[in-house]
Amino acid sequence: QVQLVESGGGLVQAGGSLRLSCAASGSIFSINAMGWYRQAPGKQRELVAAVTRGGSRNYADSVKGRFTISRDNAKNTVYLQMNSLKPEDTAVYYCAAERGFTLRVPDYWGQGTQVTVSS
Repeated sequence: QVQLVESGGGLVQAGGSLRLSCAASGSIFSINAMGWYRQAPGKQRELVAAVTRGGSRNYADSVKGRFTISRDNAKNTVYLQMNSLKPEDTAVYYCAAERGFTLRVPDYWGQGTQVTVSS
């Protein structure tokens, strides 16, 4: 089993920045891809960004150029730096981890952290 604990959500004005962190513990040797999903009210959960153990990154088109995902394998932690935030970025952000490479079918989920962007 793998446990994921997120931190760093909150309330920010449009144009501002937030940094999310997700620390993994447990059977982390089995994990390859890690990253973030988000779910806004009334919408489906969507993949925001993913990074493999080797450092390959993937972003949703809606966040490219504004969000940066990074990973510290020594600390078993993944980060999401969110800049130029927009009200439409408001959602619950979930850390996810997968034994595979794409993070399309996560094996593990965090509890979620709320990000609210005011206009």
